[in-house]
Amino acid sequence: MADKERLERDNGQLQEPAPTDPKALYAGGELPHTAISWGLDLFVRKVGDYVSWLWAILVLIIVTNVVLRYVFGEGRVELEELQWHLYSFGFLVGLSYCMVADGHVRVDIFQTRFRLRTKAWVELLGILIFLAPFIALVLIYGVPFVIQAVEVMEGSDAPGGLPYRFIVKSALVIGFFLLAIAAFSRLTRATALLFGYPRPYHPRRSD
Repeated sequence: MADKERLERDNGQLQEPAPTDPKALYAGGELPHTAISWGLDLFVRKVGDYVSWLWAILVLIIVTNVVLRYVFGEGRVELEELQWHLYSFGFLVGLSYCMVADGHVRVDIFQTRFRLRTKAWVELLGILIFLAPFIALVLIYGVPFVIQAVEVMEGSDAPGGLPYRFIVKSALVIGFFLLAIAAFSRLTRATALLFGYPRPYHPRRSD
């Protein structure tokens, strides 16, 4: 039985129990994860990892367009439009990835001096008062924006431009939907520290 348990631990199938000492749980100076935030963050990171390949494709398209224009004297409108289409998707999806990774810009002269509970209150109030209403506003107006583009099968106004403009417009809705997921995940982490709900989750790190 002991060998089986040790084998399962080696395969990363078991989790270590959450420490009971709060100082040990928050020793890293970060908000505690919850079971909800762990799953949501993993989903957002996976989406971000896949979408990150768009940047490599974007570079290839830019290089191709430059070679066509300056070597062969032939500019391609569809390639120019495809560049900002891909950039839009990459940037908008990157918002949620950045929030999950806690890589967004902060006023560090204040934030670095805050205690962890103070940081949690800033996160909680910032999400509820500023970020959540902004996300809701974008989604409320963004969904009809995309639907209208689908109904009229909107395309580029430029000769030779790309059709199906609703695809790039949908990046706005997709990006902010993912940002809403990331914000909710962050919210559960703040409430876990401040109020103990949801229960903090201490995932086992694989060796």
